[in-house]
Amino acid sequence: MARPRRSRAAEAVAAALLLLLATACGSRLPERDFERDDRASAPVSGGGPIPVGIIASATSPVGGDAFTGPRDGALAFFDRLDARGGIAGRRVEVHVCDDGGSGVGNNECVRELIDGEKVVALVATTAFDYAGASRVSHARVPDVGGQPLTAAYETWPHLYGVYGSFAPREGAPGWDGKLYGGTEVYRYFRRAQGARTAAVVSYNQPASAAYARLVERGLRAEGYEVTARQVDFALPDFRSVAAGLREDGADLVFDALDRHGNTRLCEAMDDAGVQLLAKVTNVQNWTSDVAEEYARSPRCRNALWATGASRNFEETGHPAVREFRAATEGLETHSQWQLEGWAAARWFTEAAGACAATATGVTRACVDARVGRADGYTAGGLLLPVEFARLARPPAHRGTCLSVARWRDGRGWVSQGDMDRTCFDVPLLPYAP
Repeated sequence: MARPRRSRAAEAVAAALLLLLATACGSRLPERDFERDDRASAPVSGGGPIPVGIIASATSPVGGDAFTGPRDGALAFFDRLDARGGIAGRRVEVHVCDDGGSGVGNNECVRELIDGEKVVALVATTAFDYAGASRVSHARVPDVGGQPLTAAYETWPHLYGVYGSFAPREGAPGWDGKLYGGTEVYRYFRRAQGARTAAVVSYNQPASAAYARLVERGLRAEGYEVTARQVDFALPDFRSVAAGLREDGADLVFDALDRHGNTRLCEAMDDAGVQLLAKVTNVQNWTSDVAEEYARSPRCRNALWATGASRNFEETGHPAVREFRAATEGLETHSQWQLEGWAAARWFTEAAGACAATATGVTRACVDARVGRADGYTAGGLLLPVEFARLARPPAHRGTCLSVARWRDGRGWVSQGDMDRTCFDVPLLPYAP
């Protein structure tokens, strides 16, 4: 039986869209600007520091902390690594670049890190508009464990998203411009929690409405009775939506809203007395500050469930999670994205460590080859098995696992079962990135 794997790209792309609910402005340089081979200038083994780059849209239009979780997790890992001697005695020299959430800024970061700092690899990239992705690919710089907020990780070789990929990655997104996502989240709530009805709330805005339609399709494919509720983007009336949800009597509520919209929806649902099995959110909202964010909606807050592809950061009984939490105890809040950034840094470190023992040493080519051959990589159990399999055709279905947690006041995010055993064979549905 094939190892269960999963595709979380649809959820990650949607998370980026829903943060701003608009297409980010920016520019993409002509393809001819990338037609060169940077292998000759790639860093080679030596005794000095190993340069690594991290791109994060830290000052993006959606706020200062929306995209910094993976960066903070990766920095914590590298700080701990250097305190323990680095990689084969060499310190990791981290160069962080804030692209401002724009395509122009992203291209500038890519040029600075690749041509200026001569980084061996990018790690834990979290870019709202990854306009420089093709430059990274043509330079053959491995991008290890990035967050797939755009279709770049399903498009270009040498880019390795934290969730893996089975797309061809030959310069075009997915297959004939279509990406595919599974229905495992909906299957889980139907089988494990007995849900049968669901409501999907969205804005009357193109990105929000498009993602809501994808969620509705997935729910219907799993046999749910689905209702859709839409709120005006400019003048949202969440009270009316909450009243409608009370009438619907749905087991689950999914949404295509930004974080602010989610908190307001929860407040309105509490005021309206809406009773739910689960208000389902995604990995980006899987944070430790839920009590503060949803302070005015205790009923909805305790109905929050999150799903993802990495081990719950509250699961401190697991040694890899315990190590992450010990290294990040000084952070004001914790999040699932921080844990995934930590896992990305660990992934690079293990690949670079193996390269350090070879004749060529730590080079872009060696790290790229090591990461590209990932077959079930888990970062010590922090990730569901990651693989990069370039399939000529999209599979109709796939064995898929997921991590599930539920918020409980006084306990935080409580894991719901073992993520390595919460697995389903589900259909894969196409969507346009």
